[in-house]
Amino acid sequence: MSNYEDTMNEQALRDAIGANAHYVAETGSTNELLREMAASGAPAGTLVLADFQRTGKGRMNRRWEAPAGTSLLFSLLFRPDWPAVQAPWLTMIAGLAAVEALAEATGRLSPALKWPNDIMLPAVEGWAKVGGILLETTVNGDELAQAILGMGLNVNIPEGKLAATATPATSLLVATGRPVARLPLLSKVVARLTYHYEAACRGKSPQPAWNERLLTGEQVVARSSGGRVVGRMLGSDEWGRLLLEAADGTVHKIAAGDVTLRPGGQSE
Repeated sequence: MSNYEDTMNEQALRDAIGANAHYVAETGSTNELLREMAASGAPAGTLVLADFQRTGKGRMNRRWEAPAGTSLLFSLLFRPDWPAVQAPWLTMIAGLAAVEALAEATGRLSPALKWPNDIMLPAVEGWAKVGGILLETTVNGDELAQAILGMGLNVNIPEGKLAATATPATSLLVATGRPVARLPLLSKVVARLTYHYEAACRGKSPQPAWNERLLTGEQVVARSSGGRVVGRMLGSDEWGRLLLEAADGTVHKIAAGDVTLRPGGQSE
């Protein structure tokens, strides 16, 4: 990895992102740290990036594990003047930003999104997860008062160091065969995220573009508060709910839950 620059410190981060970007070598969780900063008056647009998270997490309180200095682990603070029901737009915006930045940074990969928040790359057999998004919101009545958007991207993790997970994991290093400088990639993600966020603030829904990036046609098992459904992913509706067609032809709308791919349509 000696032929590329991957400096990660406060000054380098601010030079790349701006004055509201903050670097820590290690923290429990960037989402938790940013929540504390927000409570102390940090402005919207504040970004926190860590080289290592001791207690990083994804959805459903799953651990997010990455060796120090190998990944992009960051959180962004939003205070949009939006109704609470519109909060899923932020997850959509982040997903779009990630796949667009990864495609641009690598020049040849075709990333996709797995509902609701996984960032995927083609693998030898099916798809593998290269990143994930965690959105944590604070609402005031029907209004979205604050949102903290966390993202983790596996950048330079060697194959032998990837976490063993239900959905196979990968990294950009594994997928491309070469290391990727993290700060230029982060700059691309933030730039695309800013573009889509500003469009959303003007009333443009990110759902059509996000839906085009979703894996569809895959046989999956979906688990939610409504139970377990096995079927084929059709895409999403205007609010990002998963449209899942069961064997009997019924189309289920799932607002929140967990989806597991079923390679070849096989049962678990």
